[in-house]
Amino acid sequence: MRQAIAGLDFAPILPPWLLLALGAVALLALGVALWRRARGTGWRALSFVVLLLALANPRLVEETREIRPDIALLVQDRSDSARIGPRAAQLDAARQAIEEAASRIPDLELRVVDLPEGGQQGTRLFSAIDRALADIPRARLAGVIALTDGQAHDVPAQPSFEAPLHLVLPGRAGETDRRIRVIEAPGYGIVGRDVELRVAVEDLGATQPGGAVRLTLRRDGAPPRVESVPVGREHRITLPVERGGPSVIELTAEERQGEVSPLNNRAVVTVNGVRDRLRVLLVSGEPHSGERTWRRLLKADPNVDLVHFTILRPPEKDDLTPLNELALIAFPVRELFQVKLREFDLIVFDRFSNRGILPPLYLRNIADYVRSGGALLMSAGPEFIGAGSLAATPLGQVLPARPLSGQAAVAEGAFRPHVTAAGARHPVTEGLSGANQGNAQASWGHWYRHLRAEPQSGVTVMDSPDGAPLLQLDRVGEGRVALLLSDQIWLWSRGHDGGGPQAELLRRAAHWLMKEPELEEEDLTARIEGGMLQVTRRSVEAGPPPEITITAPDGTTRRARAEAGPGGRSVLALPAGQPGVWQASDGRRSAFAAAAAANPPEMADLRADAGRAAAVTGATGGSAHWLGTTERPAVPELRRVAAGRDAAGASWIGLRRNEDHLVTGIAALPLLPPWLALPLVLGLALVAWRREGR
Repeated sequence: MRQAIAGLDFAPILPPWLLLALGAVALLALGVALWRRARGTGWRALSFVVLLLALANPRLVEETREIRPDIALLVQDRSDSARIGPRAAQLDAARQAIEEAASRIPDLELRVVDLPEGGQQGTRLFSAIDRALADIPRARLAGVIALTDGQAHDVPAQPSFEAPLHLVLPGRAGETDRRIRVIEAPGYGIVGRDVELRVAVEDLGATQPGGAVRLTLRRDGAPPRVESVPVGREHRITLPVERGGPSVIELTAEERQGEVSPLNNRAVVTVNGVRDRLRVLLVSGEPHSGERTWRRLLKADPNVDLVHFTILRPPEKDDLTPLNELALIAFPVRELFQVKLREFDLIVFDRFSNRGILPPLYLRNIADYVRSGGALLMSAGPEFIGAGSLAATPLGQVLPARPLSGQAAVAEGAFRPHVTAAGARHPVTEGLSGANQGNAQASWGHWYRHLRAEPQSGVTVMDSPDGAPLLQLDRVGEGRVALLLSDQIWLWSRGHDGGGPQAELLRRAAHWLMKEPELEEEDLTARIEGGMLQVTRRSVEAGPPPEITITAPDGTTRRARAEAGPGGRSVLALPAGQPGVWQASDGRRSAFAAAAAANPPEMADLRADAGRAAAVTGATGGSAHWLGTTERPAVPELRRVAAGRDAAGASWIGLRRNEDHLVTGIAALPLLPPWLALPLVLGLALVAWRREGR
């Protein structure tokens, strides 16, 4: 739009100070004439005025201006909280109405910006406004309109612009919201001990908060536990850590009538169970070359408390030496195998031959200890054959293999241990360095003796070239047993023939026996990373993996087949957008994963609130308007207002009229050109001279 503006302008021929000096001289001359009451003083004064005006060079100036339209910025919040319930539909309808109204206003350009979900940083409303304003000249900014629920987490202390900021909010003022706030939750806990959670249930926006609500606690799909929790006060929850690995705990507060949404009535906490110092009982038979292997391995772990006894003098070697002259410690059979037996996490027998040392009652205690959840590791040599074999005692009931009878039970000769097909899928032996891969032979060192035994139960993860089991693993009741049918593993620790992964193999076996979660051979785990649910199934059974049933926090289910991978693993990855507890099941086992809210600051308060940005709207002369709860949103009217006038009313919002322009042309017309000024001055001077001469 073009506009012509006319005005009076001066372009002095002489410097202003010289014009002032000439004016002073003229006044002085007129003053003398008036004092003398000379005739023609008026004509003289008029000639001076015309002369000074001619020297000031007055002009009539006409400017041609191009009026530049003002720019209004419209920002729509598309964060998670702005999409709760009918909010998204209301804000979309308000946006359409504002765009239509702005299109009917002349000299106004409307720019629209969408504010996406901000993730962990919350809603960055004012950062989005500042980025959009970088392309808008401030002299043309008419105002900023924000379609938002008011949950902005970057409100500045002072606004970065001077135009009015108007908030258009969905719903109505005075909303309420109930939330669970986790004050403190330990990330891990010691197995066998308790952990304490500190939580609070709060009613935001309630006029009279108080009373008690029901809080439901669910742990790894177990039956729910319900407690009564006071509103607005800290509540402590004590939970026992029953097993190692992660436990997913979901807390849900009952919904409050009339609240905005129950989304933040739920909180999820993951507590990782870890074992304290492990107590291991190592009982060695007669001294042999590999005895120190076990002691070094167990003593190298700072989390292991080792109790080690070696039978240096069996009963049949009694030489009638008086007890007060013996330097040996009597074997505390009753204390170890009856009184304190269940205090141990693992019992290791290293080439132990009974020979009447342990009565059947104590061996039966060890068998019962295994069935009730204990761990037994046995490394056997030639002593495992014959009358002194532990296989012939009550302990043999929990052993996964029985030795053959006679001399055929002992096989001697160089061989390399072989990982079986089941062993390649078992976490104890899967991926060991130097192991046989496919048709390739193992590259680790040779052993020279092993026992031939008949497997009774469990799984064979390592065997000899003749097919005899070398390492047999089994679950007995609640406990576990590992049987190593060779006493030659110590050769690997000495580096003989290239050595082998002795320490890694025994470490894995010991931790599998003690139920380390990472070494479960039949397991289903779930975790959430980067918004994706990762389900991993592990099994020693060959064959295609079964379908996995996924249950979302809202109860919806879907089935998908995992993709088979190496080492007995199969993996399934799915997007997990909903916060809460996700469940995965393969028909036999279930796993749980906790999905935190994608935007925790956004979910902390779901009320539409104009108070957060009230200081900014007040400083800019803006306002806040509610769209209401009716089917048709109450969209405020757009009006243009002059600078310095009120920019908002009860049902309207004002956009400032800046009148910014660009000068495209200037035309100047002199009012006293020289050809006119000179005759006027001379004529007036002549008239004044003639009047004075009479």
